[in-house]
Amino acid sequence: MNAKQLKWVYLMVLSLIWGSSFILIKKGLVGLTAFQLGSLRIIFAAIFLLLIGFKSLAIITKQQWKYIAMTSLFGTFIPAYLFAIAQTQIDSSVSSILNSLTPLNTLVLGVLVFGLEFRRNQIFGVIIGLIGSTLLILNGAMHHPDQNYYYAILVLIASICYAVNVNLIKRYLHDLSSLSITTGNFAVLLGPALLILFFSDFFDVIHVENVQHSILFIMILGIVGTGIANILFFKLIQMSSPVFATSVTYLIPIVAFFWGLLDHEMLTPVQFIGAFIILVGVYLSARK
Repeated sequence: MNAKQLKWVYLMVLSLIWGSSFILIKKGLVGLTAFQLGSLRIIFAAIFLLLIGFKSLAIITKQQWKYIAMTSLFGTFIPAYLFAIAQTQIDSSVSSILNSLTPLNTLVLGVLVFGLEFRRNQIFGVIIGLIGSTLLILNGAMHHPDQNYYYAILVLIASICYAVNVNLIKRYLHDLSSLSITTGNFAVLLGPALLILFFSDFFDVIHVENVQHSILFIMILGIVGTGIANILFFKLIQMSSPVFATSVTYLIPIVAFFWGLLDHEMLTPVQFIGAFIILVGVYLSARK
C-alpha cells in the first residue's frame, strides 16, 4: 500500500477511534470528576506508551525536547481536561461537532503564526465555520436550558490547542518518529497527571462500584483513544499536511453522533443545520 492510500486508511481508523472517545468520556464522568478523568486518561496512555516505546526516547535530542514539551501541553494536557469539563454540561455529540473546527483553526494559526499561504475560499470557510458554531451553540442553549452552553467555549479552546500542536509537529518534529513524539509527550505529562489525580480525592472513592466502571471506560480511552491514536495521528501529520491530518474531525462527529443516538442524545433541526454549516466551512478552509 502506497503512502497516498495509507494516509486515507489512517484517517478512517482515527475517525472511528476518536469518534468513540466522546461517549467514553461521557461514561467515565458517571463516576469520576473531570480532573480525575483527564488525569487517568493521561496516566493510562503514558503507562502503555512507556511500555512499548521507552527505547524510542533515546533518539530525541535536547533541542527537540523543548518542542516535545510544547506539543504535550497543547496536544494532550490542556484538551484532556477541557473536554472532560465541557462534557459535564454539554452532550458528547455537540462536543464532537465543535471539535471539527480544528482544521479551520489549524489554517488560521498556520497563516497568522507559521507563515502558510491562504486563498479567498479559505477565508470564506473561516467565516462560515464561525457562523455554524455560533448557531449550534445558541440554539443548543435555547432548547437545552438544563445544559450550560458556555462550556462549549472550552471545546473551542481545545480545538485551538490541537491546531497549535499540529503546526508545531509539522514545523519542528517532522523528522522524528511518531512513536518517539507520542512517548515523549506522555513521559513529560505523567508526573503532572499523577499530581493532579492525587489531589483530586480519587483514592478516597476508588472502591465505589460506579467509579470502577468509569475507570474501565477511561482505560480504553487512554490506551486506544489517546495512546494508539496519537501514534497514528502524528504519523499522518508527517506523511500529509496539517490541514489534511486534522480533517479527521470531519468524520468524528458522524461516529460520535451515532454513539449519541444509542445513548439517547438528539440534536434539534437547527443544530443539524449549524453542524452542516460548520462542515461546509471546514471543507472550504481545507480546499487547496
